[in-house]
Amino acid sequence: MMSGFFDTIGALMMLGGALFLALGGLGLVRMPDIYNRIQAGTKATTLGTLMVLVGAALIMPSWSIKLLLIMLFLMFTNPLSSQVLARAAHRSDAPMTPETKADRLDEDAEDLA
Repeated sequence: MMSGFFDTIGALMMLGGALFLALGGLGLVRMPDIYNRIQAGTKATTLGTLMVLVGAALIMPSWSIKLLLIMLFLMFTNPLSSQVLARAAHRSDAPMTPETKADRLDEDAEDLA
């Protein structure tokens, strides 16, 4: 009886994760510049992938340790890779949308100089 409950919750988590992944893809298309696209893609895909992995762990408890390790790796690498992408875009003078009010990467570069 409890297995059916975990299967249902796992399926709902996977469905929610798939929704976040789809919204992340939509954000990549709809956002005005590369910096916003990086943020939309990273945040939504990190949460979406974590939800899918938690759902898979609920459905297949024997995979939990492996899925937990994948989740930890994802939580460390996704934010770091998005920061590296944003810095690379900034250094190559990728244009910002006119609505951008502050350029924190530029402020960081001035502090280091």
